[in-house]
Amino acid sequence: MPIILNGRTRLYPLLGDPIIYARSPDWLSHRFAERGMNVISLPMQVPEGALDVVMAGLAATGNVDGLSLTMPHKTAGFAYCSTVTETSRMLGVVAALRRNKDGSWHGHTTDGDAFVKAQIDNGARVEGARVLLLGCGGAGSAIAIAMLDAGVRSLTIHDRDAARAKKLATLLEFKSGGRVRIGSNDPTGFDLVCNATPMGMADGDPLPIDPARLAPSMFVGDVVAGHGETPLIRAARQAGCRTADGDAMVVAVLDVMCDFLTDAWR
Repeated sequence: MPIILNGRTRLYPLLGDPIIYARSPDWLSHRFAERGMNVISLPMQVPEGALDVVMAGLAATGNVDGLSLTMPHKTAGFAYCSTVTETSRMLGVVAALRRNKDGSWHGHTTDGDAFVKAQIDNGARVEGARVLLLGCGGAGSAIAIAMLDAGVRSLTIHDRDAARAKKLATLLEFKSGGRVRIGSNDPTGFDLVCNATPMGMADGDPLPIDPARLAPSMFVGDVVAGHGETPLIRAARQAGCRTADGDAMVVAVLDVMCDFLTDAWR
């Protein structure tokens, strides 16, 4: 369905810096059109020090129904939200904002939902799975929460920074029901192996796991997008594993964003 611009078009900007490489506004605008929604996304280059004035302007703009945030604004954006989802409250970050009925902002971080959706869309069975999560940074933390919400049997987290892994495990204690533990990066015995580290973004990066320990019964997911077939995904495919790469997560986040905004229209 073609994108049509008129006086009734609602706006959903993407704020970031740099922004010149962003492709999601085009993809998201087409996804809105496919759903019959008169909404477009547009990129806005907003330096770190200019977020306050831009957010004030967007709040005063009547046809801005929501917005999305990328680097370096995901943490700073939290302060502009009157309400947030549980995941955003736990992590102190937001990636998508929509209007509350009173015009204030409701925030959510979409990384975890998008990653889980990408795995399921590509054939993974998440509910009841034994999951190894590599990396406990911002994306990894959101993925951990989404995995628990999706009903995994167990979640083992690993990070080269042991203190960061401990911090995430402590954060998840109240909702994990004993399903979370800290472990090594050995994938043996897991159903789903998830890479939430940046390994694979640069040439020569080491693999986050020993590929010799992969088995065809495993599903391997990677957050690294825009770099073609990463060494981890290549090794997993060679081992006979089913996979979902970072580009699959980018596709999934479009639906997550659309669902998040559409909720405000119901």
